[in-house]
Amino acid sequence: MVDYIDPNKLEDSASDSLHKNLGEQAQLEGLLPELEQKLAQLPEQAPALERAGLLLEAARIHQLLERGGQAWPLARTAFELFSSEQAWEDAADACDVLYQSDQPDSLIALANGIWLGVTFPIDPEISVHLLSHIVDDTPDDADGAAVAAVSALYLAEARAQEGPEKERLVFFSNQLLGRVARRHSDVESQQQFSFWIEKLELNDPDKFLVRLRNVIDVLAQDDWWIDREAIHQQLEA
Repeated sequence: MVDYIDPNKLEDSASDSLHKNLGEQAQLEGLLPELEQKLAQLPEQAPALERAGLLLEAARIHQLLERGGQAWPLARTAFELFSSEQAWEDAADACDVLYQSDQPDSLIALANGIWLGVTFPIDPEISVHLLSHIVDDTPDDADGAAVAAVSALYLAEARAQEGPEKERLVFFSNQLLGRVARRHSDVESQQQFSFWIEKLELNDPDKFLVRLRNVIDVLAQDDWWIDREAIHQQLEA
């Protein structure tokens, strides 16, 4: 039985949603002058991380307002400042803003961010969020999406602290992997899912993490913004 829906209520709902969105947009616009003033008032010798944080905050607002061209240079400068201070979690977060700014080098930014998010034990939510972009930007039949989704689940389970936040992140990652399985191979049952996992060797981190590295290399197009060898040597010391 189909219930009658009053079209006037639909119009009211759409109007309320529009007003809410306009209100949020106005609120974001209102934050920009304050951030610009704070940046202008920073002394030349201000800590790099303080400057980078303000730049990234401004970049995120521009990105949310769909002004990617304005967001990009701010987030790119923030990335360089965070990297110079080895603030890798913030650098990876900057890469997320750069990717979502939808500029010519956004996929390169995504690759750099994911490399940092996998290499360093940063907030797993940032890593999972970055990996989910591969799923969004990959054809349905591409194995790379499956590799990214299972890597997200692996990081969520391994790095998130026990509690509601971990449960939420693991649930999201499981759903992401399930969505990839359905679109990749029409998986609709647990039996099919288990077979698909084994077929693509997604049950062995030693294998799928190597494949993730290959996916990242393709995205980066050999344009790395950090010295990966130096970082590896530092981690192994």
